[in-house]
Amino acid sequence: ITIAAALVSVATADTYTVGDSLGWAIPPGGQIAYSTWAAEKSFDVGDTIVFNWTGNHDVAEVSKVDYDNCTKSSPLSTILTSSPVNVNLTSNSTRYFICTVSTHCSLGQKVTIKIGETSSATLPLNIGFLFSLLLPVAV
Repeated sequence: ITIAAALVSVATADTYTVGDSLGWAIPPGGQIAYSTWAAEKSFDVGDTIVFNWTGNHDVAEVSKVDYDNCTKSSPLSTILTSSPVNVNLTSNSTRYFICTVSTHCSLGQKVTIKIGETSSATLPLNIGFLFSLLLPVAV
C-alpha cells in the first residue's frame, strides 16, 4: 500500500497545446471543439497550456461572465498577441480564455480550463491502475 501511495503522489507536469492539431483558431464546428478538447484532458497545477496560432488572433484571460458573453473590454491580464503563448497553471481553479479579435469568441474561439478536476474520461483508467497495484498486495 505504501508503494501505491508513493506512485500516486509522483506527478509530472504536462504541456497541452490548446485544440491539439486545430491550434487556437475559429473552430469549424463552433465552441464544441474546444469544450470537447478540454473535457478530454486532466489539467493539474504545474501543467502548461500553449495557445498556438497563425493569422489574426490573440488570447485573453477573462472572468466567467465575460467568457459567457464574449466581453473583451475587461481582461484579467494583458491581451497576448504573439503566438505561441504559454500559460502556467498555478492553482486549482477554473480559468477562462477567449480570442478578442472581431467576432472570433462568439464563433467559438474560447476555452475553459478546469485545473485540479479529474475528467470523466480519465477516472476509470486511474482507478483501474490503482486497483492493479493494490490487488497483489492484498492477496
